[in-house]
Amino acid sequence: MSGDGGQRAHGPLGTALVIIPTFNEAENIGPIVARVRAAVPEAHILVADDNSPDGTGKLADELAAGDDHVHVLHRKGKEGLGAAYLAGFAWGLERDFGVLVEMDADGSHQPEELPRLLTALAGADLVLGSRWVPGGRVVNWPKSREFLSRGGSTYSRLMLDVPIRDVTGGYRAFRRETLEGLGLKEVASAGYCFQVDLARRAVRAGFRVVEVPITFVEREFGDSKMSRDIVVEALWRVTQWGLQSHAAKLIGLDKGRDKERGEGHGKGGGEGHGKGPGGS
Repeated sequence: MSGDGGQRAHGPLGTALVIIPTFNEAENIGPIVARVRAAVPEAHILVADDNSPDGTGKLADELAAGDDHVHVLHRKGKEGLGAAYLAGFAWGLERDFGVLVEMDADGSHQPEELPRLLTALAGADLVLGSRWVPGGRVVNWPKSREFLSRGGSTYSRLMLDVPIRDVTGGYRAFRRETLEGLGLKEVASAGYCFQVDLARRAVRAGFRVVEVPITFVEREFGDSKMSRDIVVEALWRVTQWGLQSHAAKLIGLDKGRDKERGEGHGKGGGEGHGKGPGGS
């Protein structure tokens, strides 16, 4: 866990909105919505579809027509995971949902584990479903992908100085007050580094961040959206953020030293002046 907001009083959670971004998830959207509805019946679901050519948006509309807890946000096209979540956050905040959840459409984030995330959120500002804490694991991943994911989280944690084991994970539950305090209008990252960006902002803002172990299951249907370009973007942005953060700290230290030297010089001059011949 991280952040210094552990002593903050946490109020009631309110109704949860599970945001599920989709692009060509026709085989997955029905099963994932049904599983969320069974796992947390009181929660609402927002399918944020990026104009999927395979008809995912139409299927989501059909689900929404038969269930008042299911909603659909139709977007113009594929603009990236971060953009879809930002649109979903704005939709949920405008409608006064108390909790906003990030969840993949492909079943890799198991809805049956969502109650544990929500339970942990009762005493936190942000809960991360973590693959890399004790009890967390991945299923059906090749070692190369696990190495890439672990390495990315480790690099991000060290570069950004955030005490989070799974910085890149995308199964998350936010209190609405947390999202409102993260400066979402300043978030520019669109790909998977969007997750890193929100995590570092939460830590920097002093929110209490808790990691809950999850079992991440590789998708059975459809294609993964991960690509070389996404990895390169994430690496570049994390490096940029890290260098900026370290530079700011060094500048702050230098200013602090200058201030101490200035105060010391002022005190020395005042004492000498008082003890001089003209002061007696």
